[in-house]
Amino acid sequence: MPSINKPKKISLELQEWLSKGHAKTLQSLVAFSEENSFAFVLMLLLFVSSLPVPTAGITHVLELIAMVVAIEMIIGLKTIWLPGFMQRIKLGKTFQGKVIPVIIKRIQWFEKRSSPRLKWVFSTPLFNQLIGSVILVLVVAAFVAPPFSGLDTLPSLGVVIIGLAMILDDIVILFVGLLVGSVGLATILIFLDLVINNLKHLIN
Repeated sequence: MPSINKPKKISLELQEWLSKGHAKTLQSLVAFSEENSFAFVLMLLLFVSSLPVPTAGITHVLELIAMVVAIEMIIGLKTIWLPGFMQRIKLGKTFQGKVIPVIIKRIQWFEKRSSPRLKWVFSTPLFNQLIGSVILVLVVAAFVAPPFSGLDTLPSLGVVIIGLAMILDDIVILFVGLLVGSVGLATILIFLDLVINNLKHLIN
């Protein structure tokens, strides 16, 4: 059992889960993460979008699922509910062999530098509903970002960091995630405003 003075070693637990032979589906991930299921699943779903690499549209599917999960946070569900077809989504060999190991390294980096700060805040239902609202806005921003523009990277990274903050009970990391996500959101809004103004100029 982790000390109350140290962050949870979720990276080790994830490595153990990854090494087990059972089928790796989205539902099995929810079951593994238990009390951290919302934070962990959202972090995982948005991680691919947070990488500045082409993803062939798979990120839109993950972002749609993330929207469902964020809405469930907002309405105050205690555990994640997913439709059957979402539960059965398999985390393929590429995801298991490349994406999750990178996630583990990122988690380890944060674990070394974090400690529980204002831990009680993260157990407040209203606080989690507010965070769910912020996450939903960032996920929608990532979803509507123009394809191949890379503008979805920062909002997605903001969600990833917010998820880590919730797992590690660290308010400082939460603020970092909010800052990164806000910068990404502002960038998308500025870009869309420029596009709209240019279109108006061409029409007129």
